[in-house]
Amino acid sequence: MSTARPTSPGPGDEREMSRVRILTAAAEIAAEHGYEGTTISKVTKRSGLPASSVYWFFRDKDHLLAEVVRHSFEQWIAAEPRWERDPRDGRSLAEGLRSILSRSTRGLPGAPDFLRIGHMLLLESREVEAEARQYFLATRDAVASSIAAWFTSHFGTGLRARRPELAMDLARIVIASTDGLFLAHQIDEAGDPDDFITIIVAIVEQAVADAG
Repeated sequence: MSTARPTSPGPGDEREMSRVRILTAAAEIAAEHGYEGTTISKVTKRSGLPASSVYWFFRDKDHLLAEVVRHSFEQWIAAEPRWERDPRDGRSLAEGLRSILSRSTRGLPGAPDFLRIGHMLLLESREVEAEARQYFLATRDAVASSIAAWFTSHFGTGLRARRPELAMDLARIVIASTDGLFLAHQIDEAGDPDDFITIIVAIVEQAVADAG
């Protein structure tokens, strides 16, 4: 009986491992020193890889940090509950919203790199807008559109016609609220997330009731 041997990483696997090492090092340094304090020399020292390896994957620091945001966002979104409503799902808007937020808020204390770096760049005023900032804003727009579509799926035809902007307004409230919870976790313990979810669900329910 033959035993299968573990395969050694191929050239492509090794390249990807090097790329992830660089991204991880850059994310750690950006968290510690900010955008301006992140340099290629610090990244090479932290990752243990030469500058030539960094420039093989990334054209400059701006491109590198944009890829940190993208890589972190893709990992985060893959683990997040989808803002997609199954037509067979009989739960109310409040029940569905509570279910999604109960899962999505659990990952906030872990401080996903794209959130940390993205918020940092949003607060910086730069002559030339960083590529990472542009990508972060684009991801927020995409997430907001997904949440708005989810809210719209719960609205009747009349409400959609009377208040076409309501779904996006509620999506922005959800994003702004989770932004606040994320920042609270970075400052100190943010309390019981279930209390936070109860408040957000109540705000959304009242807004929909007032609009109806």
